[in-house]
Amino acid sequence: MPRVFIPPQLRSLTNDLTEVDITGTNVRQVIDALDAKHPGIRSRLCEGDELKPGLTVAIGRRMGTLGLLEKVDENSEVHFLPAIGGG
Repeated sequence: MPRVFIPPQLRSLTNDLTEVDITGTNVRQVIDALDAKHPGIRSRLCEGDELKPGLTVAIGRRMGTLGLLEKVDENSEVHFLPAIGGG
């Protein structure tokens, strides 16, 4: 089961849990399952059918490029991170 690491700004929705094991084979399913268990998470991570602007997802050691369609394996670690810009 994928393990989602909950960022500090969302922990109020998970009763201060820092990690949650959740079902799903892609980021959309993981977020939907998280929201079913901890209502309000989807609205904090998504805007319509996409991740919110300025937010990215890391699956293990790789940065996701497909947003909600990014595949998640049974043993994946999922991190939601603010996108980093620079110049």
